Amino acid sequence: MRFYSKLDTIIDELYLIAEGDELSVIHLGEEDFHNNEDLDQIIYQPNHPVLLRTRKQFQEYFAGTRKEFDLPLSPQGTSFQMAVWEQLCNIPFGETRSYLEIAQSINNPKAVRAIGQANKANRYPIIIPCHRVIGKNQSLTGYAGTRIDLKEKLLRFEGSLQ
Repeated sequence: MRFYSKLDTIIDELYLIAEGDELSVIHLGEEDFHNNEDLDQIIYQPNHPVLLRTRKQFQEYFAGTRKEFDLPLSPQGTSFQMAVWEQLCNIPFGETRSYLEIAQSINNPKAVRAIGQANKANRYPIIIPCHRVIGKNQSLTGYAGTRIDLKEKLLRFEGSLQ
């Protein structure tokens, strides 16, 4: 069974989804939620323990008192995607890395475009901080598909953009 809760934030409404005792996915906004969930198969349950813990940690993050998350996740992807996501988790709050730097960190310097695709497949935006990956010329490129505005808001909030 899948359960969800919502949280209003400075970037958009977050839809938090849990399955069992793990956070399953985070949807950025109502449209993302409706486009990717079967509403007949998901129950609004804001008091679910994992969702309460997730809400609390996001509230702390957006209050500026939390820089890393400690939540039960179940990332699922290819070995390439998992390697990329592991590197994303190494980018500290308030810092950025280029797509090229991430590609080099996984010993695959020609995989710059594939890094973007792995970021797009990330089911845990903000927690696995794909918003901290930018173009090598410091340009803000793609976030959650076309949501560059969210990336800009997050990077400004974290202090890595002026």
